[in-house]
Formats: sequence, structure tokens, C-alpha cells
Amino acid sequence: MKKLLMLAALLTFTFAAFAQTVDLRRKIEVTGSADQEVTPDILYVSISLKEYMNGKNKVDISTLERQLQKAVTEAGIPKDDFTINNISSYNYVIEKKKNPDFLASKQYRIKLHDLNSINIILSKVDDKGIQATNIDSYEYSKMSELRRDLKIKALQAAREKATYLLSSIGEKLGGAIEIQDIDNEPVVQPMYRNMTFKAGAMAEDAAQSDIDFKKIKLNYQVRAVFEIAK
Repeated sequence: MKKLLMLAALLTFTFAAFAQTVDLRRKIEVTGSADQEVTPDILYVSISLKEYMNGKNKVDISTLERQLQKAVTEAGIPKDDFTINNISSYNYVIEKKKNPDFLASKQYRIKLHDLNSINIILSKVDDKGIQATNIDSYEYSKMSELRRDLKIKALQAAREKATYLLSSIGEKLGGAIEIQDIDNEPVVQPMYRNMTFKAGAMAEDAAQSDIDFKKIKLNYQVRAVFEIAK
């Protein structure tokens, strides 16, 4: 008899524990998404300058650098947005003393908010001293705000979807039970028609840029579980 009572008590306790852990609420699970395209508005451009021989005379790196610094200043670019990336030789001074024909080069980085200004800058620097130009990276200045807004819109879209699905069968939406942010933002590189800028463009023609940007498309999804109202 004792064994039967213990077994009955154990079954009662197990059933009670099971009832506490199982969510018996009626639920609907949906996903919502939101996307938007933006054009990068901050660009990091690298410019490499290199000494060259003009006949028997060398046009040195300091001359080219002064031209570039002046052009950058006249373009209204802050000093903090114009930096030196590297110098071509670690033993630059020693190498120059040992070898008079040594041609030094320097690489600079400019932060731009207007892509067209790079052609204006380069038009004021000696063409022969410009070794290479390129876009290192890009940013969108209001990315954090855009992410927040898109996630909110994705959640609102999920709620709207759940609402019209339930209304189609005569049910009503209750409160949110679970919300999951699905991190699926794609990494999209902008496409360029021409990666090399017009080094020798005249100032009046420099406003015409050779570069086309493909907009960055951001997409966010949210998974949401809602209770079906009684």
C-alpha cells in the first residue's frame, strides 16, 4: 500500500512540474524584415607620391608633398583628415645618402565627404609625381541610426503580418512572447566604374567624377512570437 501511495505522489508531483514548464498559451510565430539603400558619404582615399627625374634634376618628395598639402588645405579638408600612411623605405635617409638616384615615395590618406573634391586636389599636384590613387574604404555617417530604424521597422512588419494572418481566421493578436534579432546584414562593396582618379584634370573639369557608387543595401530581419488573444 505504501508503494502505491508513493507512486501516486510521485506521479502527481511529476505532472505538476510538467504543467509548470510547458507553455500552453496559443502562439503565432512570424518574421518581419526591412531594408533600405544608402550611398556612402565618407570615403578614405589613398594617394601615393613619388620623386621623379625631370631631365637631370630630381623633383623631390618634399616639393610634391607641399603641393598636395596646399591643395588639401584649399579644398577645406581638416588637418586631422589628411595623414601620411607610410614611406617607401625604412632607411629612407640612409638610402638617399648612399644612392643619389634613389627615388623616394610616400603614401597619404585623405578622408573625404565629397568624392568630386579629389579630382580638384589632384589637378593641383604635379602629374608625374602621382604614382597611384585608390579608395581604401568607405562609411555611411548615419549607419547606427539607420540600423536602429530598420530593426524597429522589421519588428513592426512582423507584428503587422501576425495581425492580418490572425484576422483572416477571426483571431486577435495578443502581446509579444519572444523577439529575436536576426543578424543578417550583408556586406556589400560599392562598385566603381574607374578606380583611378583623373590625376591631370583641369580644375574646371574636375567636378566631373569618373567614379560611380553602387548603393549599399541593408536588410534586417526580426523573428517574433506573439500570443493569440483569448
